[in-house]
Amino acid sequence: MSFELPLLRIGIAGFSLEQQEKLGRTLLQASPGGLTWEFAKFGEADALWLNGARTQVLSSTTLRVASGVPGGRSVQINMPDVDRPVVFARPLPRNLQPELSYDIDDVQSVGDVLGRLEAWLRPLIAQFCLASQILEQESALSSGVYCVKSAQGTLLAVVDLRGDVAVLPTATPLDFDGAMWTQQTRDIVVPGDFSRTSISQLMWHYALRTARDVLPSRYRTGTVYFRRPPRLPQRLLRDSHLLLLRELALSPGTFAELQQRTGLVAAPLAQDLAALYLVGAITANSKRASQASLRRAEGADSSLYSHQPSQFPGVRNSGGQGLRAGDFTAPAPLSLED
Repeated sequence: MSFELPLLRIGIAGFSLEQQEKLGRTLLQASPGGLTWEFAKFGEADALWLNGARTQVLSSTTLRVASGVPGGRSVQINMPDVDRPVVFARPLPRNLQPELSYDIDDVQSVGDVLGRLEAWLRPLIAQFCLASQILEQESALSSGVYCVKSAQGTLLAVVDLRGDVAVLPTATPLDFDGAMWTQQTRDIVVPGDFSRTSISQLMWHYALRTARDVLPSRYRTGTVYFRRPPRLPQRLLRDSHLLLLRELALSPGTFAELQQRTGLVAAPLAQDLAALYLVGAITANSKRASQASLRRAEGADSSLYSHQPSQFPGVRNSGGQGLRAGDFTAPAPLSLED
């Protein structure tokens, strides 16, 4: 059985365009684990890479990073709020002594930092590999609880396909190659050091990190329906996911119609729909669709939905006026848990 590796993301600040291009080329060859690193927005990044030469220490907890691009904006960072590794390119400010730093002109230096980050991200990588296997064996798996063991017999994961999963945080991609899945008929004691997450979050993170096109063809050729709100913390959803959920809650649509209604181009739209599909938020089967969304669709022309008055009863803004459909960011409350 083959395995795939996740895309990992870096948020950068303070680098010139030339430095960004150089760093991008270095990332292609420097990963000790053979992983792919790409640039991303700060909020979607697994690590923040800052240019020390343009970093100013404002206080014991606050940094300001000047833009490396003419006309760009500086970034102010409150370090206690940062929940991911921060890496600095040397030279560094005199009063800053970070745990991770590197020389942008030294491939080995960059590789050393990537190795540290990949070790820190090992639980995420293990969860990605598990999700990939769930998709690969989807047709052979039924509902229930499975133990996943490596070819050497090491317990890698316990998977409840209708609930939560627990994964050995030190598992490597090679451990999952040839792993055996065994359905359990009795309760399993999960080791205390296993990392836990919901099946929805597992598949969601997989969809956002895979280079594969995992959207079934029926979602490209047929009608797509809203099924239910995704069982995820709201912070995990991008604006484009909320936009699609809103549009589909108001009216079903084909892939082409959703492109027109949302303004999303094909590749990002396919990735967003794939993520929503993998967590059960959308369906291509009208019998599984939200009946409330179907009733709303019967009452208006779908091409006008973003401009029609809301069909949601009793919803008002602070001035007491009914909200338009375009004022909704999600079709139903989402989890606010961390």
